[in-house]
Amino acid sequence: MPDQMPVFRFAPSPNGHLHLGHAYSALFSWQMAKAMNGRFLLRIEDIDTGRSRSEYETAIYEDLAWLGIEWEKPVRRQSEHFAFYADYLDRLKGLDIIYPCFATIREIVEAAKARNTPPLRDPDGAFLYPGLHRDMPHDERQARIASGESYALRLDMRKAVALAGEMAGGPIRFRSFALEESGSVTSTEVVRLERWGDVVLARKEVPASYHLAVTVDDALQGVTHITRGADLLAATYIHRLLQILLNLPEPVYCHHPLVLDETGRKLSKSHGDKSLRSLRTEGRTREDIIRLAGLTRA
Repeated sequence: MPDQMPVFRFAPSPNGHLHLGHAYSALFSWQMAKAMNGRFLLRIEDIDTGRSRSEYETAIYEDLAWLGIEWEKPVRRQSEHFAFYADYLDRLKGLDIIYPCFATIREIVEAAKARNTPPLRDPDGAFLYPGLHRDMPHDERQARIASGESYALRLDMRKAVALAGEMAGGPIRFRSFALEESGSVTSTEVVRLERWGDVVLARKEVPASYHLAVTVDDALQGVTHITRGADLLAATYIHRLLQILLNLPEPVYCHHPLVLDETGRKLSKSHGDKSLRSLRTEGRTREDIIRLAGLTRA
């Protein structure tokens, strides 16, 4: 990394209450920032306006403050920056690597099942996109858009990887870092995109997906060190690809272990895992949370 103050961030979505896994991730990043005399940012990833709730955002601030975490203000909220994402999406369109896909989820599932036995899935668990509408004639695409039909804007992965390889002058790679007694140690890993297919970067109604928004946000906020769960390693591949295509700065990454339940499943809002607020109501202390999350210091 160039000689500059390290910048870390924690970026939760306000679609539920934080649980132990979030506590681990937030404290892990905050600890790293303190150890490296860096900055620590909080970002609210509320681009999914349909699921985001103001009460959950307020709860995030309360939970993090209770954990003793301090962050810089103002806090960036994705829902206030749709124009930024639309601008970067236009840049990708200008590279001729984005196309509209009108296929419904049902059509994608049926086509995926027909082509693969058993059907392949991408790292997010969705059926691997089978390439529907990738090669649709331009006039047909324009006619369907003009008719008001809903669509998703997908990244043509074949074109994108080829172009990024040319821009990078070789294989696409990302850098990992670890904090040891001797200081920050980095290593380089090859990006593997074969399992992703043509990922969605936006929809007719929403100017950016998670992948595009988080990549743009990290660049605009000057984030240099990204710490997140090991389950997001595959997402890093997409983000590094977009950084090259959009000529954005390259951060370094640390993918930390996940907090698991007694069955070995990672904690999740969707599974109703006990929230930090519930644990606090039960009388748990900050030190209890640190111990339960598996952290040794905070």
